[in-house]
Amino acid sequence: MSFEEIAAQMRGVEPASQSDDDGWRPFAPPDDDSFRGERPDHDQASGPERDPDRLPTPFVWRDPADIPARPWVYGRHLIRKQVSVTVAPGGVGKSSLTICEAIAMASGRELLGDWTERNLKVWIYNLEDPQDELDRRIVATMQHHRVAPNEIEGRLFRDTGRERPLTTAIQAREGVEIIAPVMQALQREIMARGIDVLIIDPFISSHQVSENDNGAIDLVAKEWARLSDRCNCAIELVHHTRKTNGEEATTESGRGASALLAAARSGRVLNKMSDEMKKDAGVERDPSTYFAVTRDKANLAPVGERIWRRMASVRLANGDDVGVAEVWQWPDAFDDVTVADLLAVQNAIAKRCDEGNPPRENWQTKGDWVGLIVADVLGLDAESDRKRIIKILRTWKDNGALAEGSTLNSQRKPVATLKVGEWATE
Repeated sequence: MSFEEIAAQMRGVEPASQSDDDGWRPFAPPDDDSFRGERPDHDQASGPERDPDRLPTPFVWRDPADIPARPWVYGRHLIRKQVSVTVAPGGVGKSSLTICEAIAMASGRELLGDWTERNLKVWIYNLEDPQDELDRRIVATMQHHRVAPNEIEGRLFRDTGRERPLTTAIQAREGVEIIAPVMQALQREIMARGIDVLIIDPFISSHQVSENDNGAIDLVAKEWARLSDRCNCAIELVHHTRKTNGEEATTESGRGASALLAAARSGRVLNKMSDEMKKDAGVERDPSTYFAVTRDKANLAPVGERIWRRMASVRLANGDDVGVAEVWQWPDAFDDVTVADLLAVQNAIAKRCDEGNPPRENWQTKGDWVGLIVADVLGLDAESDRKRIIKILRTWKDNGALAEGSTLNSQRKPVATLKVGEWATE
């Protein structure tokens, strides 16, 4: 029982979301005078005759090894008895991402590299798309990731708001009203099917209260949290961001009230890769959408690092092209660079130094820039691959393979050069 429910009962207010048959029993103050008057004797109050139904409950030391580990079900984002939130602008790929994750959980395969508990049952409740579109995305994801139908049989469920609308709360004249029969029906189905993860996409379509009312959204979000607790399942709420005017979004950029994020135990945000970043990554000619996933709200685990996903285009047998989320890693500057390459660069630099024309460190020196040597050895383009070359040179300088030097320019002023430091050995 939460302290909010206790406080509501003590004020004589019945929590709107609770039903008489869900096993919940209100806390009632005792009829005696123990809540007023003189302070009780501490030894007597905490002794063996203490009523176990009375509050507060004394703490008793537990061996940490005997405390159950947190029941994560997918990575460090989805956890039983808790609500998690995914926030993203429209068109980035949040629905495709959650579909792929649902298939990963149902099949027990780490399709995106994230750990998943095995033998999970997952229910996707998409409140925007028709059933055919949802089926296209599921089939395309399975086809792209080579997931056979028997791998998810009986463990993946899907419904759409087009055919089965979902309204968990309304804005009544007296205030927010939780639709108890709807929540009870969800609970029945989750328990009957043994659902481990419920995905609601998007959150805003699951209620009819003002999204800017913190009090209203708090009630709705906590009702989802109570459902996850009663059903011992993880619930994912997919949410849109407000307009960010070109700035990178965070979980706090979600539309409307902040109470939704406050009620979640894990929050992550999706951001589309900018054109400038696509150039840095060398994928500016690829029309695919690349997006970053950042878990920046994590109450029960460390905040996660940014990871990248790519929307691959998958052609179905009916001729439809469908976007499917897949793993993508930011290219390493040293991909395909060997020790032999470093030795070749060092030899070329040493030759220039012996000729009295040491290469310059600053890339703006054009024809004298040391990066031209690197580009020639590695088969790169000194202009389009300039940022990669600079990273390579910086690393070689930091690890001592290259060292700083100096020479005089035509105006007899010193300029920075690079020379061989510690020679590479194969």
